[in-house]
Amino acid sequence: MSISRNAVASSLAAGLLSCLGFSGSAIAQTAAPAAPAAAPAPADPGPLTANVSLTSDYRYRGISQSNLQPAIQGGFDYAHPSGFYIGNWNSSISWISDAASASGKSASAPIEMDFYAGYKYEWSKGFAADVGVLQYYFPTSGATGFTTNPNSTELYAAQNFTFDSVTGYLKFSYAVTTLFGFSNSSGSNYTDLTVNYDTGVWGLTLNAHAGYQYIAGTASGSNVTNDSLYSYTDWKLGVTKDFGSGLSLGIAYLGTNAKKGAYINSQGKALGGDTVLATLTKTF
Repeated sequence: MSISRNAVASSLAAGLLSCLGFSGSAIAQTAAPAAPAAAPAPADPGPLTANVSLTSDYRYRGISQSNLQPAIQGGFDYAHPSGFYIGNWNSSISWISDAASASGKSASAPIEMDFYAGYKYEWSKGFAADVGVLQYYFPTSGATGFTTNPNSTELYAAQNFTFDSVTGYLKFSYAVTTLFGFSNSSGSNYTDLTVNYDTGVWGLTLNAHAGYQYIAGTASGSNVTNDSLYSYTDWKLGVTKDFGSGLSLGIAYLGTNAKKGAYINSQGKALGGDTVLATLTKTF
């Protein structure tokens, strides 16, 4: 992600990179640590599952991580019968190299790797509590002159629910490190409500989501709070088609109310603007 190169050269290092994870504050909202919420799995997937996806734009918490371009994603999950689970999820990205290039520097960071582990417990029929830890890791090389590490760690707690054809969860994620390179941003958090409705018709499931990303701390070298600059609400409405055998196609309309200029690329396009997103997923 980057700021337009026209007439803002003096603010690229302080503004662009602070928005994108290398200097005082950064903003790459990163990868979802699992397949799309409504993506169906095989009837009896067993303890070990895998998924691979092609998406028209990698949006995480409403913000593009692939500069409004397609991305390839995939991961593995192991779930023990006791409720403990562990997994890895990965996606192609471009925001780190884009930010470096816009500031006259260079960096190679084409992939995001997420590692997570947790425990899920069904305390009542249709209700399962879920707690865990998620590590975002960005293998980066050539990032000379950058001072802030975009790698981040979040703790999360979720309540999953099922009411007949309606499923979903309420989830809270809390950053115990600086979040994606934002200055002084430990304590940033994200609240996420997702609801899915299985229509029972043609394998179609309706999807709805709303979330709020709070960015703690103050912008590097100023008294301006990250909250006032970079916190925002995101939302999504969509439908997922189950083709059977673990193959699904999701179409969604999504967007954010991110402040104008907070999340833009080098052409001045909003990375959190309203868009239609298509994602093809295969679960094994």
